[in-house]
Parts: sequence; C-alpha cells; structure tokens
Amino acid sequence: MRKYFVLILACCSLQNLFAQDLNKTSEVAFKAGEKLSYKMKYGFFTAAEANIRVEDSPTQFDNKPTFHIIAEGKTAGTFDIFYKVRNRYESYIDKSTLLPYFYAENRRESSYKHTDKVTFDQERKTITAAKGTFPYKGNQVFDFVSAYYFARCLDVSKLHIGQKLDLEYFLEDGIHTMNITYAGKERIKCSMGTFNCLKFNPTIIPGRIFRKDSKLYLWITDDNNRIPVKAHVEVIVGSLTMELTSAAGLKYPLNPVSKETD
Repeated sequence: MRKYFVLILACCSLQNLFAQDLNKTSEVAFKAGEKLSYKMKYGFFTAAEANIRVEDSPTQFDNKPTFHIIAEGKTAGTFDIFYKVRNRYESYIDKSTLLPYFYAENRRESSYKHTDKVTFDQERKTITAAKGTFPYKGNQVFDFVSAYYFARCLDVSKLHIGQKLDLEYFLEDGIHTMNITYAGKERIKCSMGTFNCLKFNPTIIPGRIFRKDSKLYLWITDDNNRIPVKAHVEVIVGSLTMELTSAAGLKYPLNPVSKETD
C-alpha cells in the first residue's frame, strides 16, 4: 500500500493553471478544528484508513502565524497483517498565503522506513530536504499536504471540460509536476451521502502497480468546502476506492443532496 493514500490525497490538489501562479479566493475554505476521515477499499475489503486535521499552531515562521496540518494513514484488517503501514505527514502553512514553510514525513511501510524534514524558503525560492537543496523558478511549490489545502481555496468557476491542469510539488528527491484533466460535474454517492461534485482525472504512470490504461478519478464537493468525497483508481488486479467517512469542524455546512441510509 506504499504511498497510495498520499498519491490520492495529493491528487486532491488540483488547480495550478498552466504553471501560472495560483489564484485563491478571498475566503479560506477551512479552519482550525477541521477533521476529515477516509477509508480505502480494495474490492469489498477495507485496506487502509486515513485522518487529516487542521490545528492552530503556536509556531511561527518569519513571524507569521501558521496552520499545522497533520495527515495520518494506516493499513487495516488483513492488509495490516501482511503489510503494515503507519505513516504520518505534517505541514506548516502561512495562514494568509497558505504557502508551506515546513513539511515532515515519517513513513513505516512493512520493512521500509523513511523520514524527511523539508524547509521551504519562499523568498530565496529554495527547498531544503534530506537529499539536498532544490531551487525552483515559480512562486508556488507545495508539499502533498499543503497542496491539498491550498487547492481547496481556488476559484474553479472558469474551468471547462477537458482543460489540462498542472500541479508542482516536492517529494523526496526533487520537484515534480502532476497533470490533471477536469472532467466536469457529477453527482456522486459515498458512505456519507450523495453530493454534487467536480470530477478530475489525474494522469498516472504505468508500472508495477498501474496498468498502461489505468484511470484515476477524483470527486470533490462542489461547494465552499471543496473536500474530496471519493476517489477511484484501477490497478493491475482490481481497483482501489477511497471514500470520506466523517467530517467534523468544517467551516461551512456539508450538505449532501441525500444522506446514505444503507
């Protein structure tokens, strides 16, 4: 299950318009105290669980207040017996610009272990991590966690179906770009009900896990919260589905079209 939750949640960070600076709305879509929980299923089996929360941080960077965002993921059920995962990701972001100052990850995936501490210098446009210092040219490069929360605050009203989007993010050994296609609006059902959503199709690289024709789809609420409620990705054998299972402390009410009663 290595990086599956990180991959899918990263794809929630969708809107870097053609490598130009990202323009966020005047209102931040989240607040301290927000908690989101997800389950990932392989067929009918729950394979993993994840929780993401936002906290007010006493730590300041450049004398500016920050949000502290923590994402934790772990395997569940039978998967936890054969391939135990205990991952934790943290990001400190500016409360005004929502750009990252510091990112840390602690991954324990079976016998594999990895830790990293990443510093973003917004003035010098450099990123310092365990594997070195990496300069960047644009004004906005994110880690996975900060990208997700920044993206929730973007104006998507002018997107058109088929529009190609790019997202720049830092991971381990450098700065990477993820390509995403906007697929329109769709009403989607998940464990918390049925929601009006925006649908996206991030490009994935075929290999050991993904087929050449594998598709990844992501559905985000078409409201002021902009939270992902469902994702679906095809793998070599079968598929993985991620669903929102609980949401607390939201800045805006979460209003499903209908609630799940099964």
